[in-house]
Amino acid sequence: MTMTSLDEQARAILRGNDQGGYTLPTHGLYPYQWNWDSAFAAWGFATFDNARAWDELDTLMASQWDTGMVPHIIFHKPDPGYFPGPDVWQTGQSPATSGITQPPVAAIMARKVWEMDPKAGQARMAALYPKLLAWHRWWHEVRCTHGPAAITHPWESGRDNCPDWDIGMAGVDGSSAGEYQRRDTGHVNPEMRPTKQDYDRYIAMVKFGCSVDWDQARIVRDGPFLMADPGITFMLLRADEDLAVMGRALGEDVTELLGWAEDLRAALPTIWNDDLHAYDALNLKTGEFANILGSGAFMAYLADAGNPQLDAQLMRVWDKVNYGIPSADPEAATFDPRKYWRGPTWPVVNALLAIGLRDAGRADLAERLRAQTASLIRKHGFYEYFDPLDATPCGGADFTWTAAIWLTWAGRDVESDAVRGAA
Repeated sequence: MTMTSLDEQARAILRGNDQGGYTLPTHGLYPYQWNWDSAFAAWGFATFDNARAWDELDTLMASQWDTGMVPHIIFHKPDPGYFPGPDVWQTGQSPATSGITQPPVAAIMARKVWEMDPKAGQARMAALYPKLLAWHRWWHEVRCTHGPAAITHPWESGRDNCPDWDIGMAGVDGSSAGEYQRRDTGHVNPEMRPTKQDYDRYIAMVKFGCSVDWDQARIVRDGPFLMADPGITFMLLRADEDLAVMGRALGEDVTELLGWAEDLRAALPTIWNDDLHAYDALNLKTGEFANILGSGAFMAYLADAGNPQLDAQLMRVWDKVNYGIPSADPEAATFDPRKYWRGPTWPVVNALLAIGLRDAGRADLAERLRAQTASLIRKHGFYEYFDPLDATPCGGADFTWTAAIWLTWAGRDVESDAVRGAA
């Protein structure tokens, strides 16, 4: 299939998933607006409709809580078949939202969108800036109280069921979850999705949030799950620095942002596991490392926090597979090449890693990653994720963020990357 026809398909996916101001990840499986999915959608739209890209970010930030938190799901339209829906979350927001957040990549993507057409984006970025700043302040004041960024639910990580969270999940009692009907297992192979035991625990965490009226301080202090997340830590650090770049261009005082970034960088040794020779998730309730090498550790490159030990680990796991960076260590007993975040490669994660690699002067590795990701899409289309060993497509089809990263990165040659603002 030609690059041009894939470009056309990718644009058609974005338009087809467009609900007017926000974009579904894919029809059926994900019927609402998801936080970090929307940020990538904006990047994709910016390649052919700059105004629509800014609309996506504006719609996302319009549902920001008074606390500054931006929720992970916004329930714009009723869809009674989805679980857990707004009746389960009970957040009292309008429109209804979930009570947790997701990876703070919006500032990273906003900078990409802005740099593709600075003149057109000047006023839009100026209006968005204080909202992004408030969200970052929420992260630092509420979730970085232990140093690195912490999550109170695995869904906040964006890497829902990755092995990193197993030790934290083991301490969650899911017996009170009750009866429910999941939608995800009706749309894709249940073997590729989190288990029933996982879901019971996920719902127990949601119920705890409801029980304290989503008081974040209480959730952090008393909730059943609290882990430092390397992936979120590095994404937030990069987002702080990108937001500071935009703030300076807007004439804003970025002292606060740079202070947050400095504090976060100083906290990185907290999540360095000497035994693993890598950054690692840390159970903040017990002080135990997960002792699992996952793709979150490699987000270090996005924040210019790589080192020779991590380089060696990256090449070891990468050389064990054929397509992209696996979401979990292929040599670990928990590795499953088709089970959601327990092994598959995700084009969207590959794109973030490539941004970091290119910025670090490793254009050779960034191009290797781009070429492998492009090969997956050429073989099978715009799926949510793929088996890194044999390229089997997994998850949802016609996926927004896969289409977006094709238009911005995977489908572009090296020379056009800079033009598209890809890396």
